[in-house]
Order: sequence, then C-alpha cells, then structure tokens
Amino acid sequence: MIISGKAKLAGVIGWPVGHSRSPRLHGFWLDQYGIDGAYVPLAVPPERLEQAIRALPALGFRGANVTVPHKEAALRAMDRVDAVARRIGAVNTIVVGADGLLEGRNTDAYGFITNLRRGAPGWRPESGPALVLGAGGAARAVVAALVDAGVPEVRLHNRTAAKAEALAGDIGGPIRVIPEPDVAGAALLVNTTTLGMTGQSPLELDLTDLPADAVVTDIVYTPLITPLLAAAQARGTVIVDGLGMLLHQAVPGFEAWFGVCPEVTPDLCRFVLEK
Repeated sequence: MIISGKAKLAGVIGWPVGHSRSPRLHGFWLDQYGIDGAYVPLAVPPERLEQAIRALPALGFRGANVTVPHKEAALRAMDRVDAVARRIGAVNTIVVGADGLLEGRNTDAYGFITNLRRGAPGWRPESGPALVLGAGGAARAVVAALVDAGVPEVRLHNRTAAKAEALAGDIGGPIRVIPEPDVAGAALLVNTTTLGMTGQSPLELDLTDLPADAVVTDIVYTPLITPLLAAAQARGTVIVDGLGMLLHQAVPGFEAWFGVCPEVTPDLCRFVLEK
C-alpha cells in the first residue's frame, strides 16, 4: 500500500536481521487493516545498538521489536522497563511513550503461553511437570510463562548447568535443574534450543517414557515440523509448532504502535511461511 508523510513507523532491530519474518508479519497486518504505516528491518551491529535505539524517537518511530543478539543489551538502553521484561532480563518490544521516553517490554512469554493454549486446548498447567530444554533468552520467557501459569514443577535441562541455575534463580518459583532430560511423568515438553532448526543438528531425545497424554512443543518454526515434533506426532502425542509464538508475541507491539489489536489467522500463518 502507499504510505504518506504521516505514516506510523516501527521496525525490528537485529544483527543480522535479513532472516526475520517480522517485516512480513507486520506488513500483512498493516495491509489488512489499511493502516498508513510501515514496519522496516533495522540491521544494527552491537556496538551501535544504544545509539540506534536512542535515535528512534528523533526519527519518528513509535517503537521497534528487538531480536537476536540484542534482547538483553536493549534492556540497559531503556528509560522504563516493565515488570515482565525486568524479570526475564530481556526486551523484545520497545514502545516510544507520548513523553518521548523508551519503554522496554517483553511479549515472548505472552506469545509462548498463548500459542500453547491455542495449539493444545486440552493442556492444563496443573496437569503435571513441564520439561524445558535450554537456558537461553527464549527459555527465560518460556519458564516465566509456565511458572506464572501455575505449572507445579518446571524441570530445566541445559548443557551448561550453571546457566540453568542462574535462570532458575532469576525467575524464581518451582524450577528444578536436572542433569539429564528426563521425560518420565512430564505433562509438557518444550524445546527452546536451536537443535532441530534448519541447518542445525537434530535434537536427540528418547520419548519412550513420555506419558501418552503429554504435549510437545518446539519454539523452532523452520522447519514447521521439527524432528522432535515429527517423532512425537508419530507416537500420537499432541504437538504445537513454534510459528504461533512468533505471531502472538507480535500482537501487543502492533497494537501499541499502530492502534489496532490484530488477529492471528490461518491466512497470516500461511503468508508468513511463504518465501
């Protein structure tokens, strides 16, 4: 669509940023709702991050998303940080306030739990322990979301145990760091690592002892059905792919920048996956 000189502006900050599906995602919504606005990729090297973020208000941006590797560093450049982002220790959404100050938010936890509930409506937090693999930035959001939802125990496994222990200490709640990824008795299995992503090694995990009524989800969405999800699906386990987390985490930011609460639809899913 054609934009005017009064267009509302937002974007995504990353390094590199060419892989991001966010411009395609937000562009779909801008077109669907007929909004005079633009959402652009902003490739910013780490040494220029704070300078770029601080320039957003002066350039007329209403805000931006933040993607790898900048989520943790972006928090330090904010004037205000919401409680969720502070607890997780990372910012993925920046909103320029009416006063010109930068507000850091984290919508990854919201995106994860919303995608899980929609993809597996039969899952209940109280149904049993959750096993989370990985302890990176995404894992912090996932674990926070599960603890806040009321999961009785989060079993956390990471190759570097110290990183998992640090995550558990920062987030708080019923988190138990385990030396091996034990699936026995787990009601939910979440992979937050890059294993299984296109170009990466597959996740090697024996699902034999995973309960039949468990749910398996992977935050990876390229491919949409990772080897882990395929193995779970083959044994009749309910699976939830990672695309929905990307889509749902984008909703609060879009609403803040462009004034419309967008809808996540099958048409959007198909469009974002197209290349």
